[in-house]
Amino acid sequence: MPLSEKQLIVLAIGGNSLIKGRQHQSVPAQYETCLQTCQHITRLLEQGHRVVITHGNGPQVGFILRRVELASHELHTVPLDSCGADTQGAIGYHIQRAMYGCMRDWPKPVPVATIVTQVVVDADDPAFANPSKPIGSFMDETTAAARRQDDGWQIVEDAGRGFRRVVPSPRPREIVELEAIRQLIDSGFVVVAVGGGGIPVVRQPDGSFTGAEAVIDKDLASSLLACKLNADLLVISTAVDKVCLNFGKPDEKTLDRITVAQAKQYIEQGHFAPGSMLPKIEAVVEFLEGGGKAALVTTPANLERAVAGKGGTWIVSE
Repeated sequence: MPLSEKQLIVLAIGGNSLIKGRQHQSVPAQYETCLQTCQHITRLLEQGHRVVITHGNGPQVGFILRRVELASHELHTVPLDSCGADTQGAIGYHIQRAMYGCMRDWPKPVPVATIVTQVVVDADDPAFANPSKPIGSFMDETTAAARRQDDGWQIVEDAGRGFRRVVPSPRPREIVELEAIRQLIDSGFVVVAVGGGGIPVVRQPDGSFTGAEAVIDKDLASSLLACKLNADLLVISTAVDKVCLNFGKPDEKTLDRITVAQAKQYIEQGHFAPGSMLPKIEAVVEFLEGGGKAALVTTPANLERAVAGKGGTWIVSE
């Protein structure tokens, strides 16, 4: 179901849109990968669509935390909410620079702005009692035990590769800067927002906000943003052209178009891996059940074709 012109798209770009692999982790390499993704995004602007860009930040936060560890004998530590803010600014800058680079020959480039975005979570969210999101470097058992005792970290063994810190991943409830985002869209801006799922904050009784040592799933935050903006389309950009059943198995089957009911059935049947495709499909279901019109899962390179109805996996209400 291709979009008509001048529709509002919330586009969640994944890690592959920023870092291609271990050999491409430097800041210049990240920018080059971002530039390739933005070339596809600007073609959506050429078609008349309005675009809000969201993004992940897992590796970038990991880099900051590693630098903090290495410099801890000289410098103060950086709390996780500030790491989120730092990466929102840095990645937003890359996206802005790349977008303007792609539009350098346009008579009137579309203005692009990044909003450092706070996302409210509930202090009593069950996730705070059950931290599950791995962050930071791998540790050996001795270091892990010391961190657990000295710093109060929650630490788990990670698939035989070592030990890692885990933090809560609460559900996003409210986007603090929503009105600013809306006004920029209405003024003709491409907006970069809720980077990394947003900076998790807890609303205090006096109305102020306190940063939380947590990580919000960026696809769920993107879904919430798309719902609040009444977006016409939520696009989840990922490493595969289409969603698959029995992924990686001999009987793998790609999906061109499914309904919410089918998506929920496939979730119950265990077709989507946690930490991979599962949160993306859950985010899509939330968007559509919240009043969204359609959602699309595809790769950055396939973006224009898929939005035109010629690729990707479309998920619709019925």
